[in-house]
Amino acid sequence: MRKSALILAIAPLVFAIASCSGDSGQTANTPGTPGSSPAAPATRNRWDSIKSRGQLSCGVSGEVPGFSFVGTDGKYSGIDVDICRAIAAALFDNPDAVEFRNLNSKERFTALQTGEVDVLSRNTTWTLSRDTSVGLEFAPVVFYDGQAIMVRKNSNIKSLADLKGKAICVQTGTTTEQNLADQMRKRSITYKPVVFEDVNVTFATYAEGRCDGITADRSALVSRGTILPKPEDNVILDEVISSEPLAPAVAKGDARWGDAVKWVVYSLVKAEELGINSQNVGQFAASNDPDIKRFLGTEGNLGEGLGLTNDFAARIIKHVGNYAEVYDRNLGPKTKLNLARGQNQLWSKGGLLYSPPFR
Repeated sequence: MRKSALILAIAPLVFAIASCSGDSGQTANTPGTPGSSPAAPATRNRWDSIKSRGQLSCGVSGEVPGFSFVGTDGKYSGIDVDICRAIAAALFDNPDAVEFRNLNSKERFTALQTGEVDVLSRNTTWTLSRDTSVGLEFAPVVFYDGQAIMVRKNSNIKSLADLKGKAICVQTGTTTEQNLADQMRKRSITYKPVVFEDVNVTFATYAEGRCDGITADRSALVSRGTILPKPEDNVILDEVISSEPLAPAVAKGDARWGDAVKWVVYSLVKAEELGINSQNVGQFAASNDPDIKRFLGTEGNLGEGLGLTNDFAARIIKHVGNYAEVYDRNLGPKTKLNLARGQNQLWSKGGLLYSPPFR
């Protein structure tokens, strides 16, 4: 396929669809840490393997600002990156004991199944088939998203019905492609899918005007919209055509390791519920509240049941913060993305985030 000058100009700037993309196919080491040997295949002793290695191997996209992205300084940032750092903090009391490996949408599951990475934290939608036939064990959802469609303002397209007979750019081999087909079929709307394996080419093609619309997770459309040639000329339709719960995952077969990752994620949420953050965690050490004492490990032995130290949650909050801090740092009002938390609020504030009791 001929690549125009516009594609070549835009491709380095655009980044991967949040729910199921990222196609660099390259690996990268955490700055300042030595490259480690490939992880051992998934076994019932994953935690022991990680301990002997002294470093967590974490599969990410590396191309999704706000989720996982490598900046010009070579450093990784994003919610998915902070999940990996939180796990490393719980394991080693060191959030930098992580080797990040960039994985594209095709290789991500194989890398986890073969043990190339210990955990996949790569904007992956939790689905039934991935939970069964693909052999993934999902941790709690870290970002609730939904698929939408972006069009140009001057197109007079206001709804899905207005896309009848129109060309829609979509990345092939993803849940995004299937969701679009299902929704249009349900509504008896014919359309022309324009599909590409490379997400960068997908968005560049839309920017060229060769598609009437483009579909991806809403968060990805918001992010990518800011770097299109004329961001103000595009609009995201109000209709949400799917639910996209994005969650980290480990390979099935090691319940102990899966539990450890699961409760690391819950720790971020529980800390926000308790009002504990990276700035005040030290002040809570002398608390007489039994819930807080168990959570921080000053009482009881909950961490030992996970193969961790009893103060694993305190380590996480000290180094990475609670969920609100992670969200605000990567997607909040002071970032370029400025995504409202919406359903990613705590349950007590009308959102979907909820942690089981630490007892």
